[in-house]
Amino acid sequence: MIPYRKEPSYVPPEQCPQQGHERMILQQPIVNFTADGISEPEAAMLRHMNETGAVFMMGQNPKLPVMPAKPKLLDFFHYRFCDIAFRHLLQSAKLALDSGQNETVVVACLLHDISNGAFLRTDHGYWGAQMIAPYVSEEISWAIKYHQALRYYADEAAGFKYPDAYYKFFGPEYKPPEYIHNDYLQARKHRWYMTSRFITIYDIYSFDDRVEVDPDIFTDIIGRNFKEPEEGLGFDGSPVAHMWRTMIWPNNFL
Repeated sequence: MIPYRKEPSYVPPEQCPQQGHERMILQQPIVNFTADGISEPEAAMLRHMNETGAVFMMGQNPKLPVMPAKPKLLDFFHYRFCDIAFRHLLQSAKLALDSGQNETVVVACLLHDISNGAFLRTDHGYWGAQMIAPYVSEEISWAIKYHQALRYYADEAAGFKYPDAYYKFFGPEYKPPEYIHNDYLQARKHRWYMTSRFITIYDIYSFDDRVEVDPDIFTDIIGRNFKEPEEGLGFDGSPVAHMWRTMIWPNNFL
């Protein structure tokens, strides 16, 4: 465990509702579409179920940390983010904070990759903005949505050049699709352009695992800028509660 991660608790397998059964995890359908074609493991797993009495995973996976009953934002950082995402978001937000940016920019940096940290990578800016929209200002969710497009386009006057890492990630010939280019043009004309641009400026395009940031330094800022639901994220009946529940129980068959 890296510093500042909470010590997780686990449910022993014998205390899980599906006690006594082999529990199979069927990955989400979207991961079956690969460079090698379409993988379809469900039929084989159904046969295995009928032959052995195995069941599909539902509820708490005993191999995953248990989330609090009323989870708050930082609980997802501690218990559902991979180490790279945990470091990346905290480092980005700390850079914005140390640079004297206002709390809107700091929170936007803290949450900009919340989707590809624990939910979905594809179109992560759009998914991330939707996930947090009920809990933050419109400016923060807007900035997170449009940082996805802005990161592909340099603005040297603002202090942002195309990331060297992207040449390695995507190849020097990569060109963003039309919808990304159109959103870039739209964002350039928007009053919150610089809020979104700051996300790209304080983004960490090469990840330094030697730098550790204590998430607790953002507790007060989160309290002023993120409306934590009393029932806990995922249980407040918001239009996006199901997204947070998916992160709590990512292995549910249905």
